[in-house]
Amino acid sequence: MELEALTEAIDQLVATDPATCADRESMVALEVLVHRLDAFQAEVMASFDASGEWEEDGAKSASLWLAARARLPKVRARRRCRRGRALGYLPVCREAFLAGEISSDHVDAIAGLENDRTRQALLRDEATLVGHARALSYPHFRRALAYWAQLADPDGTEDAAERQRTRRDVTLHGSFSGTWLGHITLDPLSGSIVADELRRIETALFEEDWNEAAERLGRSPAACELARTPAHRRADALVEMATRSLACPKGARRPPPLFTVLVDYPTVSGRMCELANGTVVTPGSLVHWLTEADVERAVFTPPNRVEVGATARFFTGATRRAIEIRDRECTHPLCDELAQYSQVDHILEWRNGGLTTQDNGRLLCPKHNLERNHQRPPPANDSG
Repeated sequence: MELEALTEAIDQLVATDPATCADRESMVALEVLVHRLDAFQAEVMASFDASGEWEEDGAKSASLWLAARARLPKVRARRRCRRGRALGYLPVCREAFLAGEISSDHVDAIAGLENDRTRQALLRDEATLVGHARALSYPHFRRALAYWAQLADPDGTEDAAERQRTRRDVTLHGSFSGTWLGHITLDPLSGSIVADELRRIETALFEEDWNEAAERLGRSPAACELARTPAHRRADALVEMATRSLACPKGARRPPPLFTVLVDYPTVSGRMCELANGTVVTPGSLVHWLTEADVERAVFTPPNRVEVGATARFFTGATRRAIEIRDRECTHPLCDELAQYSQVDHILEWRNGGLTTQDNGRLLCPKHNLERNHQRPPPANDSG
């Protein structure tokens, strides 16, 4: 009876014009309803699993029965089964999930923390983790979980980080047609070094393509009018990296990685050990790099200020570096562009007496900084 009523309601909904729900409030409301339905489905799946009814059809497990009957990928069916079981020992997750306050992704992430070493701590801290799920963006929520795991299971997380490092692998081989095919697996630190340099060169190639197209067309080009696609530019950037390596003089100084050591940060925001791209790493994973890295000391002092210690590597100055460390990404509420790809904007404009200081600066990505500048009123006309 309940499913018939739900079917009727969904039939009525899908028969309406989608445009009637294409506003900001309705989009969020739809997501909440999807979360609530996912939560109920998870509980139904747990009951079905416990009933053993699936055995009557000769299935080996409830998840395999669901995969076959609902034509789902096996991995998705197993995930639904695990989620239903997890709600049985995570009552706070269950309550928030049924209310639509968190999603299946949040539940799966929290349940994924459970093992023999973390079980008691997870039960103790479940409400805190669900609070993070309710309040934080999903990337920030995953960072909070990673830090929790480091504190609850330090040996396990260090072992996992070492396994990541030992699984590093690069394959590159020529095909019968002469095309080269490959695959890359790198740990977070090594991958960040490669990805940052690849993006830096790719950005330069994008600027070249943009300028060429603008000159050819006599106007600002669309992305589809550029000479190369993003995939082409990444491929060319990789070749450029190899070319520059060949051109590097023997004995030239290699640019060392930069580690920022945050002092007194735990008293402000909790434990912090992550890369500039937001990937949380374990303290032990830094050990392999300490002999060749630059170490920068940043001291947090109230109210939310950063004093950066002396170092040979300061981007465009200590003030900008302090703001990068403090904000870490674009401060627009709907953006998470990283600090190294953002600009520092005056909160109170320079022309209105704003100072170029840490307190008056914030990170904004180029898009949101440009939009803010367009929204500012024009300078006063002093001719009269």
